[in-house]
Amino acid sequence: MSLRFQFHVGGKVVERVDLLKKKHWTWRFGMLPFLILYVSWLLLGFGDAAVIVFAALAAFQLLLILFTVWSVDFNCFLNYTKVNDIRLANHCKITPPKFCGTKEVVPLQFRKQVTDASTQSEENEVAEIYFDFRKQRFIYCKEKETFYKLPYPTKETFRYYLKCTGHGSEAKIVSATEKWGRNDQWNSALDMNTSVVSDEAVFCVGLWCLDGYWITSLFSLFTLLMIESNMAKSRLKTLTELRRVRVDNQTVMVHRCGKWVKLSSTDLLPGDTVSIGRSQDEDKSVPADMLLLAGSAIVNEAILTGESTPQWKASVMGRVAEEKLSAKRDKNHILFGGTKILQHTPDKAFPLKTPDGGCLAIVIRTGFQTSQGKLMRTILFSTEIVNDSQLVTANSWESGLFILFLVVFAVIAAGYVYKKGLEDPTRSQYKLFLNCTLIITNVIPAELPMELSMAVNTSLFALARRGIFCTEPFRIPFAGKVDICCFDKTGTLTSDDMEFRGIAGLTVGMELEPNTTKMPARTMEILASCHSLVFVDNKLVGDPLEKAALEGINWSYKSDEKAMPIKGSGDFVQIVHRHHFASYLKRMAVVVRVQEDFFAFVKGAPETIQERLVDLPLSYVETYKAYTRQGSRVLALAYKTLPEMTISEARSLDREEVESGLTFAGFAVYNCPIRSDSASTLLQLKNSSHDLTMITGDQALTACHVASQVHIMSRPALILGKGNSGEGYEWVSPDESEKIGYSEKEVETLSETRDLCIGGDCIEMLQQTNAVLRVIPYVKVFARVAPEQKELIMTTFKSVGRITLMCGDGTNDMGALKQAHVGVALLNSITPSEKSKDEYSKSIKMKKNKNLYIEAAAQAIIDYEEGNSSKPNRRLTATEKKKEKLKNLMDEQNKEGGADGRAPVIKLGDASMASPFTAKHASVCPTTDIIQQGRSTLVTTLQMFKILGLNCLAMAYVLSVMYIDGVKLGDVQATISGVFTSALFLSLSNTRPLQTLSTERPHPNIFCLYIFLSIIGQFVLHIIFIISLVKEAKKYMPEECIEPDSDFHPNLVNTVSYMVGLMLQVATFAVNYMGHPFNQSVSENKPFLYALLSAVGFLTLITSNLLRDLNDWLELIPLPMGLRDKLLIGAFLMFLCCYSWERFLRWVFPGQITAWRKQAAVILEKKQV
Repeated sequence: MSLRFQFHVGGKVVERVDLLKKKHWTWRFGMLPFLILYVSWLLLGFGDAAVIVFAALAAFQLLLILFTVWSVDFNCFLNYTKVNDIRLANHCKITPPKFCGTKEVVPLQFRKQVTDASTQSEENEVAEIYFDFRKQRFIYCKEKETFYKLPYPTKETFRYYLKCTGHGSEAKIVSATEKWGRNDQWNSALDMNTSVVSDEAVFCVGLWCLDGYWITSLFSLFTLLMIESNMAKSRLKTLTELRRVRVDNQTVMVHRCGKWVKLSSTDLLPGDTVSIGRSQDEDKSVPADMLLLAGSAIVNEAILTGESTPQWKASVMGRVAEEKLSAKRDKNHILFGGTKILQHTPDKAFPLKTPDGGCLAIVIRTGFQTSQGKLMRTILFSTEIVNDSQLVTANSWESGLFILFLVVFAVIAAGYVYKKGLEDPTRSQYKLFLNCTLIITNVIPAELPMELSMAVNTSLFALARRGIFCTEPFRIPFAGKVDICCFDKTGTLTSDDMEFRGIAGLTVGMELEPNTTKMPARTMEILASCHSLVFVDNKLVGDPLEKAALEGINWSYKSDEKAMPIKGSGDFVQIVHRHHFASYLKRMAVVVRVQEDFFAFVKGAPETIQERLVDLPLSYVETYKAYTRQGSRVLALAYKTLPEMTISEARSLDREEVESGLTFAGFAVYNCPIRSDSASTLLQLKNSSHDLTMITGDQALTACHVASQVHIMSRPALILGKGNSGEGYEWVSPDESEKIGYSEKEVETLSETRDLCIGGDCIEMLQQTNAVLRVIPYVKVFARVAPEQKELIMTTFKSVGRITLMCGDGTNDMGALKQAHVGVALLNSITPSEKSKDEYSKSIKMKKNKNLYIEAAAQAIIDYEEGNSSKPNRRLTATEKKKEKLKNLMDEQNKEGGADGRAPVIKLGDASMASPFTAKHASVCPTTDIIQQGRSTLVTTLQMFKILGLNCLAMAYVLSVMYIDGVKLGDVQATISGVFTSALFLSLSNTRPLQTLSTERPHPNIFCLYIFLSIIGQFVLHIIFIISLVKEAKKYMPEECIEPDSDFHPNLVNTVSYMVGLMLQVATFAVNYMGHPFNQSVSENKPFLYALLSAVGFLTLITSNLLRDLNDWLELIPLPMGLRDKLLIGAFLMFLCCYSWERFLRWVFPGQITAWRKQAAVILEKKQV
């Protein structure tokens, strides 16, 4: 075993592991060194400085203890020792990937394993080393010298699974239980710390108490506790909801030790063979991830994928025995935990029979490793990320550097005060030390982390009201930085409602044949049977395209898998076996029987079927291209006559044999209408400085036509394809009137005058020639791409510095949705009826404070019922029950969305595993809502840091001047100042965005020239204002009237300093408020306006001395007339100059899109080197 301090894991959960050994208790928190120092203090005495020395030692040790809480790295440095032998370690520091949470120290566990159950000797015992992190177990591999996730049986051969009959002995059951644990980890996972009060905040409150500011301290503590209790209540509510929606316990038939037994679903283990089917209780879900061995099932997977269409799940029978299972590729064989089985069909021919008529399946993942468990983990641990003030800004290093920048100024000011204080031997060193500490801690307001969290929570709440749910809140600021928006086509930009136009390609003239009586019988048989439609509760469900074809040819499909014409004569078609559609194959096939003859019917992408035809028609390519140019969706149909065989032989035919040597049967042409709001939404995005891209599995010509309709393409299009000679590639216009030779070096130049489109085959060519970075960033439309290629496109955009948004609606988009900075999954669960679309859109605009989408859906049902039935005393129809359910859901969400502004509770039914954002709508409109909220949150957090910087710099100087002169603030004065500051910050965090997106973009980073010059310029103006007014105040009072380190006594310098400080705070908020074009203006943001007017009114009252009792309560003395006039004039001029400077900088430095082209060029140069 080699000696190593650190292990690189490089996963999505754990990036790095450092080995640690906990120090002896005497060395923790510096116990022994401080004990020696305290004893030395007692023995040496230190005379008059004893109190100062003791306070410094105690404060230093307290800071060390607090830093161990604030910083994991510091905790490791102080309380742990790095070791280079894993056998000596007892803890480890876990570093997750960027934006996946914070570092943690977890125990390192050692467990004895017996390699041979027959001999229980020590020689056969092996120590398994592992740690648990975020409900996942990582095991040490001695051979690879790294940690890896606990493996589950998800990559075995199909022969292995088909031979499994469950755990055969009690010893194997015990071993599996020790390895994987029980399937009941839902409750144990929901033990989350609900305390978010900053320790630094409590420390600051304690310092204020030491200086005699009791009222200020109590007010600050009360404010902190109110915000804390609000956020803790929200988190507790989230935990309660998660407990409520966990996978319920149910009884499952499991084959163990050679017999079928009834077990609780919590006792399921990977490797168990179970009987699974539709439960009598419709609310029951699949209790774990399972591989279907025998039988078939229809499953609702909307909770995981956002795909509203039920999915057909087939058994692994017929797959190549030695082929290994791939969880990504073979999803059509896997029943995912948390999904619901709508219907099942057992396989009675399989050797292992199920006793209850269910399908036979093998458990492959349990607990938090299932698909629903992964979603649960995402929701659980993202709630902690949102409360990290650094992650809220989506730039933790920038936040840290900015605060460090402020701390440097504060330290300089405190050092100057300390130096001046030491020059006066009459001043108390204890008070001097305390004052210097207060100046430094004043840099960060105690409530800042929670105020920043509230800014994100406000956006979460606003999105939830629009039916958009977010499981990763730190992504919201990213939405404000998005510069390229990518969209899937089918089901996202276009409607799911397909229209069958007819059959083409059967004649030389390429005419479309819409008349079913003139279509060949074999062609109609293919359309009627080559599909994945199924019956669920006597209702035909499945792909809208396949349903449209069945309706178009006037055939019916029965639950016994027979298709027959509704009218006229014709043979029925019996489906014998299905080879389901696979995105990587771009085709599907069925084996059918017509009378006594067997046929193979195949349909798929024209270019895919083209390679499998025996005789290719002369006009094959020209025909399908002609219709795809019109925006139609075209599928090629083909068939093959099979030799005489039995049904069992037909079912066991290899897929490759079924789908080769085919005869062409025509092109099925469909219309796919564009959604009514797609073009307007994408135009709004384009006009707001966003680049648009389409990523689809459809044909290139169809994709280009739709892209031109929705404003993705606005210039002449060019499509990359193979040349006519078959060698090399060339750019071709859709009508083939223009051809340009392909050169990867000229793509960037070409993209300046043309809109480019490439296909999946071209992406493979780019990967082989290492030209991905030279081409993909400049392409507008990607066609015929596989799911893995969608991921590659997103990672390429990110690698050149682009901030990406991906919007899709189905399983094929999941990889790209997770790779994008902002992924938006459209979960089409609640949609308005066709009848009430106008009313639906109007209600969205009018009812801002209601659950718009649920209410609109409920209203549509109400309108429908009123138009169809008005009989009294009748039983509720199914539609009315749905209406009542929607109404109750609407009331519940309105009740949950109270006026307290808490982050909404994310339910497993609301969010999907597909992406960080889930929108319950059948349109792309949510993308604009997310970007609006993202821009608002980004602008709000950046202006909070900006205001924080100016206030801290000014207050550090004001406090320094006051402490040097022996002047201090009154307790009531500090309290009132804190009230106004808190009110302004809280009202700022609740700012709402404008309803329209602006062409101007927000500044994405804290460190930019605009913010730097703005802070410096305003700070200079503030300093001039402070210095001039304090000097004027000193002219009116004798020096001997101020006694350093005495209790607070009102004087003119204190009064002027307090008024100046408060004026600066109010002016800073007013000047730096970022309203239009991103947020509401000051006049539209009523809470902020009222807080601002209250502060201005308060300042007017105390400076004018109109209410003498108020000034007496605040312990302010009347200002001389000349000084008061100078104060008011100076304040007005200061505000005017700061406002002018800020507006000038906003005009000079508008927000711009990141210069990604330069970054791409730099990356290419580095790769070449």
